[in-house]
Amino acid sequence: MTDKSLGQHWLKDKAILREIVDSAEISSDDTVLEVGPGLGTLTSQILRQSKRVVAVEFDPNLARKLPGQFPGKDLEVINEDILKFDLSSLPKNYKVVANIPYYITAKIVEKFLSADNQPSRLVLLVQKEVAQRICAQPGEMSLLALNAQVYAKTSLGIEVPRQYFTPPPKVDSQVVILDTFTEPLVENDPIFWRVARAGFSEKRKKLRSSISAGLAISKSQAEELLDKAGIDPNLRAQDLSIDDWINLAEEVK
Repeated sequence: MTDKSLGQHWLKDKAILREIVDSAEISSDDTVLEVGPGLGTLTSQILRQSKRVVAVEFDPNLARKLPGQFPGKDLEVINEDILKFDLSSLPKNYKVVANIPYYITAKIVEKFLSADNQPSRLVLLVQKEVAQRICAQPGEMSLLALNAQVYAKTSLGIEVPRQYFTPPPKVDSQVVILDTFTEPLVENDPIFWRVARAGFSEKRKKLRSSISAGLAISKSQAEELLDKAGIDPNLRAQDLSIDDWINLAEEVK
């Protein structure tokens, strides 16, 4: 049985599961954190390659049953909400492999990327549209893409059509791979994020308008800041690169 309130959709195709795990490039020395192991189909493939698996499962019934499926394996199952899980309990350079509920994708990505103990690589099966948004380039950027790409190199993996899931979701899925940087492109800088949020707060408007409204300054002041940063005031937030946002934040300071 699945619990729709938890966004449960089971993927059982072994070839697809193997390809997802292969994307993580797991070695026999790696500790892997799996989010929402469910029936253990992905867990089984991860255990073939890793040293140890820590599986965090929110559903108490599934968490109780999972260990018995893999006797003798180094598998720790924790019945907890992943958003409350203490990542500092994991070794450095752990990896994350997960088929995660669509409705908490952004929160999960933010949790891992902003953590003091970041994973070295995340391989997440998410809604296809969200995977592509995370990997977007200037012209199609979003606050989600900016947040991910400040902390990690992003790339797309295998696409998984909806019919491979039980029950099938309403949309297709895709793997997104995030390789975290040793140091983020932007250190903890509240002004950078304030400026970015201002720009994306009215993303359909041109930057002179969105920056003006978001920073509570006049349009002429916003245009002056943009000009000094070398940015065309007629562009929209989605058109800017990370370097553009860094330059604009410097002018605001």
